[in-house]
Amino acid sequence: MSRPQIALITGASRGLGRNTALQLAAQGVDLILTYRSQRQDAESLLAEVQKLGRRAVILPLEVGDSDSFPAFAAEVSQQLKEVWGVERFDFLVNNAGVGAHQSIAETTPAQFDELMRVHLKGPFFLTQALLPLMNDGGRIVNLSSGLTRFALPGYGAYAAMKGGIEVLTRYLAKELGPRGIAANVVAPGAIETDFGGGVVRDVAEVNQFIAGQTALGRVGLPDDIGPVIASLLAPAGRWINAQRIEASGGMFL
Repeated sequence: MSRPQIALITGASRGLGRNTALQLAAQGVDLILTYRSQRQDAESLLAEVQKLGRRAVILPLEVGDSDSFPAFAAEVSQQLKEVWGVERFDFLVNNAGVGAHQSIAETTPAQFDELMRVHLKGPFFLTQALLPLMNDGGRIVNLSSGLTRFALPGYGAYAAMKGGIEVLTRYLAKELGPRGIAANVVAPGAIETDFGGGVVRDVAEVNQFIAGQTALGRVGLPDDIGPVIASLLAPAGRWINAQRIEASGGMFL
């Protein structure tokens, strides 16, 4: 019997992370799922994954606290040994994030620093901490945003961090190539989730505006993004590397 593949997804308790977890479980992948504060949601997801016949664990993680990463990596190592009897996992999905809407003129250093810790410094040093636990031939998917291609006022600081993630991903692909590890970016457009206070989902005017600016005529759903991420981790995605894949339905063409 072949060893199961294992994916670690940050921010998995809701939204895109949750959908990605379910897509991967249906694809036959076991899971290490992190959450920040929504333990009940994480436990609900764990139960759904187990119903699909996959093994999974949930672990708390504050992506904005890079000092906690060595201890987190040690816990991942322990779980791999106890639950799966292995020392390494295969796939890393850096999904966790926070929303922010503030003009450049009014962005405070504290807001900027939080975005940097969660969206750039966090993924950088979390990936660094977990690399010794990744199998050669594994894959990394980082989450970016359509906002790195088009500009909407109020997202300057957020988009700048995501631009950094896109550059970092190319460097990961280059430096990890000798280990056979591929790294790609998925850049969603506007999606109906809790992100940013759920504004895209819950504010009708925003939803209608985005739908009107999208070639496919509607706002995106988590079900539009999870399968894209899962496809990059499927066997057929093995030769895709160092790419930015926008999944926006054709926003602002």
